[in-house]
Amino acid sequence: MLRRMMTTLLVTGLALMLLTSAAWAEKPNPLAKWKSNVDMSSAKYVMKVSNVSHPIIEGVGVGYRIRDALWERSNGQIALQFFPLSQLGGEVEVLNMLQAGAVQGMMCSSVAVTNLAPRMGIVNLPFLINSFDKLDKFVNNVALFQYFLDGMLHQGVMGADISGYGNYGWASTIPIQTIADAKKVKFRIAEAAVNKSLYEAWGFHPVVMPWPDVPISLKQGVITGLDHTPMVCNITKKFEVCKNFTQINYAQGLFIHLINKAWFDSLPAGLQQTLLDVIHEECAKTRELTRQQEDIEIAKAKEAGVTFFKLSDEEYEKLRVQGDAVHKEWTGQIGADYLKKVQDFLGYERILDY
Repeated sequence: MLRRMMTTLLVTGLALMLLTSAAWAEKPNPLAKWKSNVDMSSAKYVMKVSNVSHPIIEGVGVGYRIRDALWERSNGQIALQFFPLSQLGGEVEVLNMLQAGAVQGMMCSSVAVTNLAPRMGIVNLPFLINSFDKLDKFVNNVALFQYFLDGMLHQGVMGADISGYGNYGWASTIPIQTIADAKKVKFRIAEAAVNKSLYEAWGFHPVVMPWPDVPISLKQGVITGLDHTPMVCNITKKFEVCKNFTQINYAQGLFIHLINKAWFDSLPAGLQQTLLDVIHEECAKTRELTRQQEDIEIAKAKEAGVTFFKLSDEEYEKLRVQGDAVHKEWTGQIGADYLKKVQDFLGYERILDY
């Protein structure tokens, strides 16, 4: 009797294990479509690159396009292993890993990059680099852009280029058509110093929160709005709760392509140039794709019932005037001369003396 019971339990347990394994096997891999069909195990150099977002966003998917182009252009000498979706950890954690050389590359969000390089916070300043055209103009000014990219060199990390994810605005559960409306909203903002400064200057009610905590916080009403781009909000289904989006376009969402300097220096000169050439070429293509993707995602969101708003010219100007205080606050960390050069080059009008 006991033997039959043990046999039954064993068979039942094995059956459950098989069913569970089958269930896991059937679970779709969100990155399956980007898997390379090339065996890169023979590469002399391996470059691990991290990013927190989903490669369906063009500014993230460029990591895979760089991987494929680099393999071909380096004649199989460099294998880039791309880890999106925070597979290697959060941005602050990975920045530390990048410094230490545990990873060789990172596509770091512009909101987080100031953790190691305050100068690089210039791209987050309100109403400065706040359109695709201004971003292209900034990137194409070799002197200004290279000084920006070198902002982390003292930390052993070099910048290579930029890709992005659109124009920042407000996704919200209630319509925001005025500044008074905005003051009723509990905005989630990133764990980023410049963003904190901006929302304080605006007199709003920000809630600093890691991105993974956003879905449940929205559903529970802990937050009622998001400081983000329409592209990301639509792709990550935040518009299922936030049915409104106010297009402020106060800054561009960017990923800064970073490389561990010691690892880069270990490459032969020819491969160093190949790596930089591939990154530059693919990022340039991707910035064009990002323009198109924003329009596409906005159209999809509107079709799904999301209502888009813009503030009046008078309200918009109030935000810009208040935001100038953030430029003044960050002048010392960015550098007064550099900030003024970028402001003048992009046609930014100062309000305060600094």
